[in-house]
Amino acid sequence: MTAPTTTTAAREGGRWIEQWDPEDDAFWKDTGERVARRNLVFSILSEHIGFSIWTLWSVMVLFMGPEYGVDPAGKFFLIGMATLVGSIARVPYTFAVARFGGRNWTIFSALMLLLPTGAAFAVMEPGTSYTTFMIVSALTGVGGGNFASSMTNINSFFPLRQKGWALGLNAGGGNIGVPVVQLVGLLVIGTAGAAQPRIVLGVYIPLIVVAAVCAALFMDNLAPVKNDTGAAKEAVRDRHTWIMSVLYIGTFGSFIGYSFAFGLVLQTQFGRTPLQAASITFIGPLLGSLVRPVGGRLADRYGGARITLWNFAAMAAATAVVVFASLIESLSVFLVGFVALFLLTGLGNGSTYKMIPGIFQAKALDQGMTGEAAAAYGRRLSGASMGLIGAVGALGGLGINLAFRQSFQTAGTGTAAFVTFLLFYAVCAGLTWAVYLRKVPAGPVRATGTKPGLSYAEV
Repeated sequence: MTAPTTTTAAREGGRWIEQWDPEDDAFWKDTGERVARRNLVFSILSEHIGFSIWTLWSVMVLFMGPEYGVDPAGKFFLIGMATLVGSIARVPYTFAVARFGGRNWTIFSALMLLLPTGAAFAVMEPGTSYTTFMIVSALTGVGGGNFASSMTNINSFFPLRQKGWALGLNAGGGNIGVPVVQLVGLLVIGTAGAAQPRIVLGVYIPLIVVAAVCAALFMDNLAPVKNDTGAAKEAVRDRHTWIMSVLYIGTFGSFIGYSFAFGLVLQTQFGRTPLQAASITFIGPLLGSLVRPVGGRLADRYGGARITLWNFAAMAAATAVVVFASLIESLSVFLVGFVALFLLTGLGNGSTYKMIPGIFQAKALDQGMTGEAAAAYGRRLSGASMGLIGAVGALGGLGINLAFRQSFQTAGTGTAAFVTFLLFYAVCAGLTWAVYLRKVPAGPVRATGTKPGLSYAEV
């Protein structure tokens, strides 16, 4: 196997790797692993900043006291707008990697974060219209798009046997951007006071530039990665794309929705001050982010479907604790249940994303493909489906914030919203079992043992 080569002559933009085969053990040990890990590190950095900017308004609303003239329902809708735009942005961001190159797009997408950050810096003060706040919140959605391009890019760098770990680490490192921006907000509120939101924004502007420069210096483009419109159409028609989208609503949609809403729920339902809310808000997203690679690693070892099933069952149980805490108005019990929910969303994020490439490779084996043909089919369909799954899954965050908004408007608490979430997690658990774990007759490839051990139960 020839080592990967970079050339600026073959394509514009520089740092193009013309040959890449991570499934070849010799290539992977000699050069592939080192290059892949380097790209992973700086992909995490850029995605981390992207997540911080995407969830920026979960912090900004804590600075918006009565003088801003925005009620709790308006704040939930404000952060929901960022979730909506970030979800939609994931689709074009997914295809941008193959069109422009992973390195090149990472540079551009990082610099794009200057737009919402600078706009928020300009308008974040009492007297600004609600419409202006909505527009600026929508701009932060570009940070949500960063996740899709980053995951698509890293998915191409690693072999199937390490995708759960690599994608979990990439996503987890990015997700940590949520509690980090909330910690920055806590530090500012605790030191400068709740009237100084621009300090938070001033911290992130130079960090965005650093992420873009690091991507330019240390990342690579993969020439073999190309957009496949046929694969995209096939992925849209495949039922597994939509099933996994539903499951991803339950895991990542919950994570991002709760991350946006946690501080606002504490203020609205439990009467916490901005400082009190900010001192707690970061804990759940931090733990959920840190545990995401663990979910990927467990899925690599025991099968993503098995981990996902038990994870949804545990999420339903944790949500029941939160409902109970809401009914008895116990902040301590509420925090126990909610933090447990965050941990489980992180585990589920890792296990569900691990399932995607494995599902399509298992499908190829069921259809009689073997060896590299099955692996190539799995890479082709999983790459095409990831952006759509990520986009639909992230819309779960919008659903959570809209459910909270309606619940607080009608009942003054989030209890009704949590009951709805509990029922949805039960549906996700049943769907996982019915499609990926229920006993079915062995397909022709599995029956012959051509690819022992690979089934939907182990994806």
